[in-house]
Amino acid sequence: MKVITLSDLDNTEYDVDHGNWRSRRFVLAKDGVGFSFHHTILRAGTTTEMWYANHIECVFVYQGRGTLVNRDTGEKFALEPGVMYLLDEHDKHTVIADEDIHCTCTFNPPVTGREVHDENGVYPLIVEEAASA
Repeated sequence: MKVITLSDLDNTEYDVDHGNWRSRRFVLAKDGVGFSFHHTILRAGTTTEMWYANHIECVFVYQGRGTLVNRDTGEKFALEPGVMYLLDEHDKHTVIADEDIHCTCTFNPPVTGREVHDENGVYPLIVEEAASA
């Protein structure tokens, strides 16, 4: 069993800040459970283009407001507390944060924590073996 509080992750290798967003990672590939789990804040007033060509991401918004844009279709979706979106087709998307958007995110395959968005908003696929118990 693993029990972690959000503040346990502050200022550790699990706390990643990239300007437009901050992500604290509870579960990573090295945990060996088949997914990664993150708490992410997309900062108010920012626009972030992303495309997870190598991952499926599921996001649940529990605080804040903004807009999710599907860049392939032009569709726009309101982001507000209670909204979940699943990027199950490696969707190119943009998040426009009107307020700080607080969300939880799950990635499959799991991320290692070392990924950085490239110029297309893509995380590379980094495979990491689970840490031994």
